[in-house]
Amino acid sequence: MSASAAGASLVQSVDWATIAPPALTALVALGVLVADLFVPAGRKQLLGWISVGGLAAALVLLLPLRAGDRATFCLTAGARADSAAQTAGCSYTADHFTLVVQLLVLGGAVLTALLSLPATREELPAGEYWFLLLSSAAGAALLPASRDLATLVVALEVASLPAFALVGLKRGDRRSGEAALKFFLSSVTATAVTLLGASFVYAATGTLHLTEIAARLDEVPGQLQTLAEAGVVLTLVGFAFKIAAVPFHFWVPDTYTGAPLPVAAYLSVVGKAVGFTGLILVTVVAFPSYADVWGPALAVLAALTMTAGNAAALRQDPAREGSAVRLLAWSSVAQAGYLLVPIAAAAYSGDGQVGATVAYALMYAVVNLGAFAVVALVARAHPGKRISDHTGLYATGPAAALALAFFLLNLAGLPPGIIGLFAKVTVFSSAVDAGLGWLAVVMGVNVVIGLAYYLRWTALLFRTPEHAAPRTAHRAPAPVTLAIVLTAAAGAVLSGYPQFALRFATAGLF
Repeated sequence: MSASAAGASLVQSVDWATIAPPALTALVALGVLVADLFVPAGRKQLLGWISVGGLAAALVLLLPLRAGDRATFCLTAGARADSAAQTAGCSYTADHFTLVVQLLVLGGAVLTALLSLPATREELPAGEYWFLLLSSAAGAALLPASRDLATLVVALEVASLPAFALVGLKRGDRRSGEAALKFFLSSVTATAVTLLGASFVYAATGTLHLTEIAARLDEVPGQLQTLAEAGVVLTLVGFAFKIAAVPFHFWVPDTYTGAPLPVAAYLSVVGKAVGFTGLILVTVVAFPSYADVWGPALAVLAALTMTAGNAAALRQDPAREGSAVRLLAWSSVAQAGYLLVPIAAAAYSGDGQVGATVAYALMYAVVNLGAFAVVALVARAHPGKRISDHTGLYATGPAAALALAFFLLNLAGLPPGIIGLFAKVTVFSSAVDAGLGWLAVVMGVNVVIGLAYYLRWTALLFRTPEHAAPRTAHRAPAPVTLAIVLTAAAGAVLSGYPQFALRFATAGLF
């Protein structure tokens, strides 16, 4: 190829429609930061509604991309790609996998924003909060579209760095600062390990694009084989930190408890989606030739993670301060174990199994955000955020009690939470189909353990307190009520048609 031809191939045209969802989110973040300088203190709530509107508009911008055939920042002519071969040299790809995860991330951010509106009016600095939340959401929306290691790591950090500040944003709260420090140290360690692994992979293959890495890993010279293997392992270890897999989960309970409640909800759903999306991309897309390495490793991590998470959640004292958030934190660790199962199964029976992880993540996002929304509602009258604070909730807030019961039953995988049951069966089937019978047995045992603490909390909602003053009803803020209604409605629709989640999540995946 001539020098001029080579130079022409490096000219990248930009398909603005393809990158519109994360780009708009980032622009709104900058707009809110600037507007904060001019909006009077009494009208700071306007910044929150602008943020909600911007995130909702970003969701709408996914509709023109629903065909899942767009790519940009490519080393070939044209910004639109209509085949896998054409997207091999593209850094940003809007396929069905990207769109589903972006829907999850931006939808989760909208619900988090609704939960955050009362908090920013009462205790959190509005301008800084909305800028950080939108910036993190922009990075989280960029990550599933990333198809080279450089973009992947940048997106991961854009999603993570603002989250450190969000966790520690409660000024004067020692627990908030401690939570932010633990989160920061663990995430920085994960980033350093991931970067080291990515640099080793690049040194061994000479490329950053994921699909080209997959092709070249099979042809690595013998003298670079050890370097490539070390790069693969270190990259996986880095993402194990991000998803809070055992033994890298130590930061989760204290971080969730010390963070503002909407931030804990955001980390449990959007933060987890970011980590799992990156893990799927590096394992299934970039490292398929090392499936014999990461497959067994992820299967063991899945078993350890779900067991540790459920065992710790089972031990939570309902009367302990913060026990409601701590239980949801340990529950999120257990759910991470379930989410790992289909990825591990993909090493044995093909990447089609990954759809089960995406479908499960959609279910988990809806019901977990709903559970946090009800906890936030109850915490307005009972700031201790104890599980016992929910005792007798049905007497004063029957709608909230029924919604929380529905969310908890979905997390447990029991009717009427059909979508929760369907998601667990789908994950269980992926392990069986891959020949991982032992992992399916471990998952079955853990599901039974999970029933104990989910049902214990659910039973409290309908129990009359024996030695307590009568509960008084408190007016629910409209944004929190809207978040509960939206999550309950989404859960009900998915329970009525559970196949939709799996079909939607796996349509044209990769």
